[in-house]
Amino acid sequence: MALAIANVCKTYPNGVHALEGITLDVKPGEIVAIVGGSGCGKSTLLRAISGLDTPSKGEVVLDSVRIVAPHEKIGIIFQEPRLLPWLTVAQNVGFGLEDRPCAERESRVATALRRVGLSDKANVWPRELSGGQAQRVAIARALVPRPDVLLLDEPFSALDAFTRTDLQDHLLGLWDEFRPTLVLVTHDVEEAIVLADRILVMRPRPGRIADEIVTDLPRPRDRQSAAFDFAKRRVLAALDRSLDRAKRIDDRETKADEGAALWW
Repeated sequence: MALAIANVCKTYPNGVHALEGITLDVKPGEIVAIVGGSGCGKSTLLRAISGLDTPSKGEVVLDSVRIVAPHEKIGIIFQEPRLLPWLTVAQNVGFGLEDRPCAERESRVATALRRVGLSDKANVWPRELSGGQAQRVAIARALVPRPDVLLLDEPFSALDAFTRTDLQDHLLGLWDEFRPTLVLVTHDVEEAIVLADRILVMRPRPGRIADEIVTDLPRPRDRQSAAFDFAKRRVLAALDRSLDRAKRIDDRETKADEGAALWW
């Protein structure tokens, strides 16, 4: 399903102008990463897309349906796993399938746990899991209802570097199987480049899109390659511009078509 964000603005009752004129079309199966400095409205935008927050102006539309509340076709993964401690791992994963027949629910839960490598943890409690395992359960729980759109709000930022890299690769493997649309908020530039087809750089006060960078490197992406490094420098330069800092990289290098052609 196509996701359309049209002129979304958000002003909170306390007068904070969080978003201004966000317009974005996301193709089915596309991965879009949103980066920007703290307070630029990244999470506010994600909440508007999810239906958890209502824009002051504009609209979010999924396949011609206006999103004004949480929608069954839109899943979300937060920075913390937010597992229910009184339910087992399997019960957490199947929590959103209560309306499905028991046999179907059990089958889908078992399949989801197998895909995230936690079949042996089905009957344990969340407190018995490591941070990485708990986030795998959160991923399985978000994917088991088979959403068309999956939103991720800094889902790996609380994890160590090794676990974070492992889960990034694991998420891509799951995405490749189902091809949902992914919209990811992250502070990690490398994570954005590893995962995304497009990276949107936001400018703060109020939050708006300052730049868009296409990252069409072949997958799996080599984090040590010159092309990856060049993409990283382009994003960092765009972030500097979005925050009105002195440019760290010459615009002639980061924006020239000839330079991009060398790497893409």
